[in-house]
Amino acid sequence: MKIYNTLTQKKEQFTPLSEGQVGIYVCGMTVYDLCHIGHARVMVNFDMVTRYLRAIGYKVRYVRNITDIDDKIIKQAQKNNENWQDLTSRMIEAMHQDESVLGVLPPDEEPKATDYIQKMIDMIQDLMKKKFAYQSDNGDVYYQVGQFKEYGELAHQDLEALLSGARVEVNDAKRSPLDFVLWKSAKPGEPSWESPWGPGRPGWHIECSAMSVDLLGADFDIHGGGRDLQFPHHQNEIAQAKAATGCGFAHRWMHLGYVEINKEKMSKSLGNFFTIRDVLASNRPEVIRYFMLASHYRSPLNYSQESLDNASAALERFYTALRDLPEGEAKAPKKTEYEKKFHEAMQDDFNTPVALSILFDIVRDMNRERSEGNEQKALELGALLKKLGQILGILRSDPQDFLQGTISPEMIYKIEGLIRERVESRKNKDWQRADEIRAELEREGIALEDTAQGTIWRSIST
Repeated sequence: MKIYNTLTQKKEQFTPLSEGQVGIYVCGMTVYDLCHIGHARVMVNFDMVTRYLRAIGYKVRYVRNITDIDDKIIKQAQKNNENWQDLTSRMIEAMHQDESVLGVLPPDEEPKATDYIQKMIDMIQDLMKKKFAYQSDNGDVYYQVGQFKEYGELAHQDLEALLSGARVEVNDAKRSPLDFVLWKSAKPGEPSWESPWGPGRPGWHIECSAMSVDLLGADFDIHGGGRDLQFPHHQNEIAQAKAATGCGFAHRWMHLGYVEINKEKMSKSLGNFFTIRDVLASNRPEVIRYFMLASHYRSPLNYSQESLDNASAALERFYTALRDLPEGEAKAPKKTEYEKKFHEAMQDDFNTPVALSILFDIVRDMNRERSEGNEQKALELGALLKKLGQILGILRSDPQDFLQGTISPEMIYKIEGLIRERVESRKNKDWQRADEIRAELEREGIALEDTAQGTIWRSIST
């Protein structure tokens, strides 16, 4: 298996640090507003990576953080005239609903920044002891970039080039324009925590270094996020973690391509900014997921209604083939050429467009087998289509339900929310509540099936 590493700018053979186990850290959302389609790309693609690695036998520990204290959060809470914690709680719940509707499995760990304040303080203290950080006259603590000689390795620029291109800010507190804040001293009316440098709150970059090292160790396999985070955020993470621990930090860096709207950069100022819920108002959740996977994760993703319509047509072709299968039971055949090519595509840096093309080959041959009267062979290919599709997190719906579009977005949010609660109940061994949720959904006409790829649901025929 080969994965492209942004750090080395090439595909590398993937060998996990611990045999059979993979540690993944992904920068998650800053929860001051509803998630947009750029967030959806992060959710769906790293869910795809996690699902695939598990499907081929790896035990994956997937960590995706939540930034729940930040300048944007404070500003938005003040604008809303609400408590910042009420705002973040509301947005976290909305985020969980969005990811469930998109068929995204919850990460194994979802640390919040406010739960890691002490770990961040500990890391900052280590950096100060090692002369990588300093407290300025204004009380803020800064990372001293000039002390970290490898700075710029992820941006593929050296320190001198970065300094010459740096925007020189009017900030007498910093020794260099590249230095970045680790701890911000408290301002009136803002939340703060006690620290050795007085009350304040952490800078943004330190949280991911502290959380990833605590949950995955000082060396781990994969760090991911959007390309917009490559510099300075991810570069700053490397500088902090390596200086504090003396270890290698993330061994592979995966970055998603930018999301564009009709070939323009997505931006609120341009009026081409869409939340996941905006898109769900006129598109089924699985269509959005397919659309995200139809482009390679490193490529730019051009969002347009035409692209979503194409994704819908592709799924309709899959579901029509599955709906039209004869009655009967069949297991997916083993060691087929289709499955071999599917895995070859996925093991070549998660090439989902090629993997999806294999599913179209299966549909073509299913239809041929049916036309020639080979119904059992068509059934077996149908089982294989569902098996491979579900590795990608698609083809989880009942074909008739999908083709009729009978389930409203509001009902999908309700179903997925209850499924998420049931998963938590089962994790906590609250079997009674889990059974109550199954019964409640059955009364709503929804049947559940627990599979290796997660819980799937379908309408119960009446």
